[in-house]
Amino acid sequence: MSERLPPPRKRFGQHFLHDSRALDAIVEALGPLSGRTVVEIGPGRGALTDRLIARAGRVVAIELDRDLAARLRTQYESHPHVQIVEADVLEVPLGALAQGPYVLAGNVPYYITTPILFHALEHPRPDIAVYLVQREVADRMGASPGSKIYGALSVNLQIFAKVQFVRAVGAKSFTPIPKVESAIVRVIPHDEPLLDASLEGAFRTFVMGAFGLRRKQLVRVLRTLTPLDAAACTEVLLSCGIDPMARPETLAPSAFADLVRALVARGVTLRGS
Repeated sequence: MSERLPPPRKRFGQHFLHDSRALDAIVEALGPLSGRTVVEIGPGRGALTDRLIARAGRVVAIELDRDLAARLRTQYESHPHVQIVEADVLEVPLGALAQGPYVLAGNVPYYITTPILFHALEHPRPDIAVYLVQREVADRMGASPGSKIYGALSVNLQIFAKVQFVRAVGAKSFTPIPKVESAIVRVIPHDEPLLDASLEGAFRTFVMGAFGLRRKQLVRVLRTLTPLDAAACTEVLLSCGIDPMARPETLAPSAFADLVRALVARGVTLRGS
């Protein structure tokens, strides 16, 4: 008789990937793994973990579901280079678990995708991160300025990293079958930071505020988010080569960085700085 698997739990947003081609694509997107540490988010029943432990020097798998974590510990007890961590991924420092350079992979629960993406951007960041996410989120992650889906998520990821679409994954690749399509996305940090680490909190907060006013012209956005008057807002924008009449959805991540630096240089205090 085959082993009875713990049932999927809706409160954890569990949809287990079983498509071998998609699983292989995730591993391939991580690049060479020999001797490297892989942190896996949501190992579930171990389909991706099986592939990772055969290639990586060390695997740290973070699983919130108590029953699945217990099963995984038993399943991999003969593998000394595998560590199962029973925890909420948002409450554990990924870099500290890795104990050095690492790559990140995971089938990310749809209901907490954005918090996980930002959590993984905390220092020290992974050398490469490969996510399986809802297709809509994947498209927003890599969206270009001026497109309808370009927004705060796009800017806050792209200022730190290059976002690459790997491949689409159909709903039937999961158990149970979700109501949405998915996609694999690779996130690779820029070799040269586009933003000083001391400004990251201010940048994220400012971008979120700006896209909350995405239909407003930038001069109006600055008047709302800063104590500057209209003339000063216009001056700051022009000094950055930005049209005061433009809207947030037209600005590239680098332009947002220029704007935040200019505001801070003027002594404007932004939340998060």
